[in-house]
Amino acid sequence: MVDEPTSLQFSYNNHHNNNNNNNNNNKQTLINQISGNLIHAGDITTKIHAARDIRTLIHNNNNNNNNNIRAKFGEAGVIQPLVLMLCSRNHDARQASLLAVLNLASRNQRNKEQIVTCGAIPPLVDLLSSHNNTTLRELATAAILTLSTAQSNKQTIINSGVTPLLVQILSCGTVQGRVDAVTALYNLTTSNSKQQPTITPDAKAIPPLINLLKECKKSSKFAEKTTFLIKVVLETEEGRSTIAKTVDGILTLVETVEDGSLISTEHAVSSLLTLCSSCRSIYRELILNQGAIPGLLRLTAYGTDQGQDMARTLLDLLRDSPPEKKPGSMVVEKMAYDIAVKVDGSEKVANCLLQDLVQRNTS
Repeated sequence: MVDEPTSLQFSYNNHHNNNNNNNNNNKQTLINQISGNLIHAGDITTKIHAARDIRTLIHNNNNNNNNNIRAKFGEAGVIQPLVLMLCSRNHDARQASLLAVLNLASRNQRNKEQIVTCGAIPPLVDLLSSHNNTTLRELATAAILTLSTAQSNKQTIINSGVTPLLVQILSCGTVQGRVDAVTALYNLTTSNSKQQPTITPDAKAIPPLINLLKECKKSSKFAEKTTFLIKVVLETEEGRSTIAKTVDGILTLVETVEDGSLISTEHAVSSLLTLCSSCRSIYRELILNQGAIPGLLRLTAYGTDQGQDMARTLLDLLRDSPPEKKPGSMVVEKMAYDIAVKVDGSEKVANCLLQDLVQRNTS
């Protein structure tokens, strides 16, 4: 039997509900006041304070309230005047509006779309082009990243010509700026869940991407995005030529095959396969000299189905003379053994994980 609520409980619940209603009413009043100051004020100082207040009010509330406040500010019409402030020559106005836009866009699809519709991309691209202020450039990169997560925004952002600017930031930005640039490029390069490329970053992206991959944990989500971008760029002849000239370029991919997550490993072996398939006479020795065999042999046993297939195909290309027909098991084992000893100098490698390779070629 459920106990009836006592009069004390009724009193508490009513008091609690009244407090919530009062808090909501107070927040709505504050949102209206801040929005009014931003939209109707004639002087830039008042607008700057209002933009800062938007960021503060969102930032200082918990996640559930954050989303509600973001939506209410969007409905109040603050996005258009904030976008106009992005074009201001006043540094404080630009920074305050950038921070407000970032906070409004975070986790709010409708605001993201409205920000782009209101014309935010051109002034953001202008900020990315400027080398005068690192802070504004980094904030603009973060804004492009946030807005690029909305599928409907991607083509507008791509058409703005932002891709080369993001590639520049990979080389000269702050650590956070470079991380945001990688993620923004990844968002713009992937148009759907199947990860079909929509753009191909310039080959100039290869050296900084390799440096970032060297510095990060190979099994991280960031490594997965970085290796995906490398894989896309290597579809171009210029990209392949660039990575061959990049210090530790191929070595870093080989290390990722050995130490990466399933996804980053798959991207890395795909990149190596693209290299060797495009011009075996050039890239075969480069790949072999970086000790690729052990990681590829492991991948034939422990990778995803697609990863295993690519590793086997690459192992075929790395042989002295890929046979046109399947040889006997002793021939296959001897070829794998010779390659492993030549590259690694270790008999243990030659005796490791060869059964899969032999069975495949003799079955």
